[in-house]
Amino acid sequence: MCDTWVALKDATSEGKVIFAKNSDRPIFDCQPLVLRPRQHLPAGSSIQTGYIELPQSEVTYAHLGSSPYWCWGYEEGINEWGVAIGNEAIYTKPLREAVTDFQQGKQVEPGLLGMDLIRIALERCQTSKQAVELIGGLIEAYGQFGSGNPGKTHVQGSYDNAFIIADPAEAWVLEAAGKRWAARRFSEGLTSISNEPGIRTQWSLGSPDLEGYARQKGWWTEPLRGHPALTFDFAQAYIDEKTARQVSHMRVMRSRQLLEERRGQITPQWMMHIARDHYEDTFLQGPYFDAADPDFLSLCMHVSPADFTWGNTASSCVAVLPKEAGGLPVFWWTPGPPCNGCYVPFFPHGSRLPEMVSRAGKLGKAVIPADQVGEDSFSPESYWWLFRELNDRVKGGRVNSLPGCYAERNPQVRERFYRLEKTFAAQLPSVVRQAGELQEKDPARMAKVLDDFSAACVAQVLAELRGLLDWLPAIE
Repeated sequence: MCDTWVALKDATSEGKVIFAKNSDRPIFDCQPLVLRPRQHLPAGSSIQTGYIELPQSEVTYAHLGSSPYWCWGYEEGINEWGVAIGNEAIYTKPLREAVTDFQQGKQVEPGLLGMDLIRIALERCQTSKQAVELIGGLIEAYGQFGSGNPGKTHVQGSYDNAFIIADPAEAWVLEAAGKRWAARRFSEGLTSISNEPGIRTQWSLGSPDLEGYARQKGWWTEPLRGHPALTFDFAQAYIDEKTARQVSHMRVMRSRQLLEERRGQITPQWMMHIARDHYEDTFLQGPYFDAADPDFLSLCMHVSPADFTWGNTASSCVAVLPKEAGGLPVFWWTPGPPCNGCYVPFFPHGSRLPEMVSRAGKLGKAVIPADQVGEDSFSPESYWWLFRELNDRVKGGRVNSLPGCYAERNPQVRERFYRLEKTFAAQLPSVVRQAGELQEKDPARMAKVLDDFSAACVAQVLAELRGLLDWLPAIE
């Protein structure tokens, strides 16, 4: 379960596109941040994704990605052109058919994970439209079947994908069902997606046989005699009606509500506020006890003792895209549920990340098929795992929470991290301005300015984080 949302230029306070995502994963699914510089590769090179090998592009663009410890691809990321992408699991009739065929022993070829598609598009595309067309073509060619959940079989862990793909000028929502897809363009306003198809009767690009295939399969039938024909509805035709969607629809409507509250004045800090939401100011008044003992899935997700959530929010990002193509994008990122996290600004135009930020736990970072990988575990050398440890101590348990712990401890964590985020935000404009002045004449110095700033921010977060861990009692 994940959530992705975007505010276009007219909806933000500074006239910049702002993209955000919460990536929700199993509680052990460590998700380091990785930076890959632009590369020039030999002709004929190939790449090994999660399940299939593909020809590689001769040039891959510099990019940042939040990458599960076992995965080739990314849950969310941004490239040097200011293209930002995040995906969602969605459940469709073609997926259900593929799972049924696989269970019956029929040949079902693995395809590309949504995370693979994000990385491929970031490596190869300069605009969001290019990314839409590339992802759509790859989906038509290879499909999406295959487990995207560590330790889960293809039956348990496969899902289809929806994406928000943004650049400095526009954003697209792309939704894919099996080998077919539809994409809708947004040049203004706001939108968000969650774990359900949301494109209805209007889209800008898509598979040529989208409607015809649905009619052929009997998923969209002719109207009863004497009743007017309905306009073809992609979501209604392709959605798997046997998969409950109340938990996804609650979240997508909540993110849209919060976006609308600040339409025209949305800031990166408001996007972070959305990421930290547990329905606190609704009629629900948040969870009955606290967020660490959830009653329902919220945008900021916490593992449930009743096992109705997938796990925790594993990472969260807020990407601020430049006003014009060619400017310097900023990728604010934090591990873990963002209510216990601290966003730090990182840059695809940098040259290196602090080593801890890119480290996984004891299993290390590798590319292993999800159905074959073991569970990662704590390492004190991993930035992600230190935040996971903080989250557990704030609530007083790995899964179950101790009564009152989160309510007492989280405000103190938030106060310290808010102070750091405010400091980083105040320093950021001068850093970006200084780096921008060096972008053409001295790219190496530009990268050092950005690298040094991110490293200094991470060092301050780590000092605060370790102080909090010294203050909070360890969990036995």
